[in-house]
Amino acid sequence: MGTKGTTYLGIDGGGTRCRARIEDEGGRLLGEASSGPATTRIGVEKAWRSIMEATEAAAAPSGLSHEDLARMHAGIGLTGLGRRGAKAALNEIARPFASVIFISDGLAACLGAHSGADGAIVVAGTGSVGVGLIDGREIRLAGYGFPVSDEGSGADIGLQVVRLALLAADRRGELTPLLSEVLGAFDHDPYQAVAWSEEAKATDYAAFAPIVIRHANQGDPAGRRIVERAADAIGDLLDLFLARGIDRLALVGGLADAITPWLTPDLRVRLRRPDADAVAGARLVARGRLDLLKRETDHEQASKFRV
Repeated sequence: MGTKGTTYLGIDGGGTRCRARIEDEGGRLLGEASSGPATTRIGVEKAWRSIMEATEAAAAPSGLSHEDLARMHAGIGLTGLGRRGAKAALNEIARPFASVIFISDGLAACLGAHSGADGAIVVAGTGSVGVGLIDGREIRLAGYGFPVSDEGSGADIGLQVVRLALLAADRRGELTPLLSEVLGAFDHDPYQAVAWSEEAKATDYAAFAPIVIRHANQGDPAGRRIVERAADAIGDLLDLFLARGIDRLALVGGLADAITPWLTPDLRVRLRRPDADAVAGARLVARGRLDLLKRETDHEQASKFRV
């Protein structure tokens, strides 16, 4: 059975999966679900299909119908929102909701981590980005997308290990247990790895990250070099926020727990546990708790644009 009341939808659309959570006016959870990737890099229409698939699955437990979606306010955090033409294309799609506000997935995560208060996060997942809020102004660092950016991300870690594996295959580098396992994924045939790379996406490269981290923790020299490099990149973003005077810092994303032990001790003690996740941040926007439409985004070395 549906409901005639107002409901609120939070979406965290990432490069690996899309998460949806619905609550009622009183904050009671009505349902949550997930679907496949929802990044604009796979195309706006595919991303929107993932959003709707997750939304409909989250609505099912409470019997919310398509008519109920018309009374639903949505806050949608989306990876790749800053890509040229992405917001215009999203605005062309017919949406069943009472209202929709799109924000970047990084901003959604920052809002959730600090309950809408000033603070900063670094996302270490399939991609990476730094997002901070200070005096109501958003600051973004990096996060321009793989492979030109996203240093320290799962995709970047995967790219580095494939490169080192190919060097080892040519005997231009040491064949460590890690690199042997990676080459084994390609039947120890470098040309199979090359063929794979021609079609591989960020999520495909990121699939190697857990393998790299496992071997690094076991002392594999190639694994350690890669993870240390990733931790340095993540640490640089955290340091930049500290230099801006932001002292509420959190590391979030699928690799956050794995990367944290590799950070320098002074940064580890600075980190705080996030208050909540990106879906919660998106729900804050859906509820109109934050005047985000009036905030400007100050992206390092980039022109200003409206959120």
